[in-house]
Amino acid sequence: MTAASLRARLRAEMSDEIKAAARRHLATDGANLSLRAVARELGMASSAVYRYFASRDELLTALIIDAYDALGAAAETADEQGSPVQRWLAVCHAVRDWALANPHEWALIYGSPVPGYQAPRDTVGPAVRVILALGRIVQDAATAGQVEIGEPVGGRLGEELAAVAEEAAPGAPPQLVARSMAGWIHLCGAVSAELFGQLNNTIDQRREFFEFQMRGALAWIGLR
Repeated sequence: MTAASLRARLRAEMSDEIKAAARRHLATDGANLSLRAVARELGMASSAVYRYFASRDELLTALIIDAYDALGAAAETADEQGSPVQRWLAVCHAVRDWALANPHEWALIYGSPVPGYQAPRDTVGPAVRVILALGRIVQDAATAGQVEIGEPVGGRLGEELAAVAEEAAPGAPPQLVARSMAGWIHLCGAVSAELFGQLNNTIDQRREFFEFQMRGALAWIGLR
C-alpha cells in the first residue's frame, strides 16, 4: 500500500467515525448538530474535526446522503421477482423496516427541515432512489398492460406533470407518473405517521395496517 492510499484509507475511517458519532447525536439532539460536541465525544480538538468536515452543513449533507443511499439500497434489494403488486409491497415494507430500524435518520431526511440548512445538488441522486424503484415497478406494469393509464391531466398541472414524466420516465403517461408520485408520498406519510407516534393508542397491528394502506395506494394508482 502506498503512502497516499494509506492516508486516504485513514481519512475515510476517521470520517466514518465522525459520522457515527454524529448519528448518535441525532438520537439526542435531532439535526441540531454541533461539531464541537462531536469532537468532544471522540476526544478530538474541534479544529481536527474541521479538517474532515468544513462545517456543520457539510457533515449534515454527508449524513443525509448516507441515509438516502442506505434506504435506497434497502428498497432496490427488496425489488425482486414477482408480480408488480408483490414487488410494490416488498419495496414499501423494506422502506418501513429501514425507517423503524433507523428512526433518527428517517427524521433527518423526511422530518422537519433543518433551520438554515440548504441541501446541495449532491443529495438529489440518492434522494430519488426509492422513487425510481417504485416508478420502475409501475412502468413495468404499464408495459405488461397491468395498470390502468387513466385520463390525462389538463391545465398547468398537466404541463408540469408532462415535464416531470419526460425527465423521470420518458414515454410514460404523465398521469401515471403523477399517481406513482402520490403513491410514494402516501408511503412516506404512512411511515412517518407510525414513526412519530400518530398511531399510538389507536392501532397495534402496525404492519398489517401499513400493508392495508399500501394496497389502497396500489388501487388508486391503478395497479392490478
